[in-house]
Amino acid sequence: MRIGLLGTGPWAELAYAPALHGHPEVDFTGIWGRRPEAASALADRFGTRPYADVDALFADTDAIAIALPPAAQAPLAVRAARAGRHLLLDKPLAVDVPGARAVVDAVKGAGVASAVFFTSRFADGPRAWIAEQARRGGWFTAHAAWIGAIDGGPFANSPWRHEKGALWDVGPHALSVLLPVLGDVREVASATPGPGDTVHLVLRHDAGASSTVTLTLTAPGSAAGSAVELRGDHGVTAMPPSEDTPVTALNRMIDTLADSARTGRPHDCDAVFGLRVVEILDEAARSLPPGRAHGDDTQRSS
Repeated sequence: MRIGLLGTGPWAELAYAPALHGHPEVDFTGIWGRRPEAASALADRFGTRPYADVDALFADTDAIAIALPPAAQAPLAVRAARAGRHLLLDKPLAVDVPGARAVVDAVKGAGVASAVFFTSRFADGPRAWIAEQARRGGWFTAHAAWIGAIDGGPFANSPWRHEKGALWDVGPHALSVLLPVLGDVREVASATPGPGDTVHLVLRHDAGASSTVTLTLTAPGSAAGSAVELRGDHGVTAMPPSEDTPVTALNRMIDTLADSARTGRPHDCDAVFGLRVVEILDEAARSLPPGRAHGDDTQRSS
């Protein structure tokens, strides 16, 4: 499969470009970026070609991987889908429901395959655990925590993360684990801000279960980490840590996209699922007090 990459930032450099370069069944066609000099540098590093014209890259590929901020991802994904290109997308699919719905409409209209990179759904350890707990059922409650320390890390200068906060950055990860196990979210029962960009959610799910979620990007580094715990008929179980690097998980997503393109069967983490996650995030954001939907930088942890 000939795959081109849109994006030249840290996530493109650390995950997407290495995955596309190293996958044995991928022809890494080229890279387009909003900064041409960065596209040239990244292309040189990974032995591919920089493109100045994004439509020219679309014309030379079978699929497009996007490692851009969500506000930029959505309209470019629509263009790529309308050009008949399969899509490897990142989370969140968009920063609003209309943007995410436009991607889904374009994917359906063009009949192309799509996959959204919810890391836990493609990483060994978590993905097998999620599938097993969904199969077992009987869970009445869960707690998920995604605790990040953005300062000092590779995304410290990410404008969209500072603007939108943990709800939109790590919230999709939590939802990607909870929804297949507990069912769709019927209601965001409450959304409460904490220090920095911290958000606490209470969710009611279709099957009657409830869950709580804690999200932040502004924790001290020593407090960072993620965890999911389920309680129900089978007692208590916790999601195991990932056994994969992001590159390995992305390679598995590439396999998923190739299979969907070949068979026409959508993956559980396709653009339709990505839209549902955006709808829940949007409901949560609107439930927060005015001025707190995107976090409060005056309380950011050091």
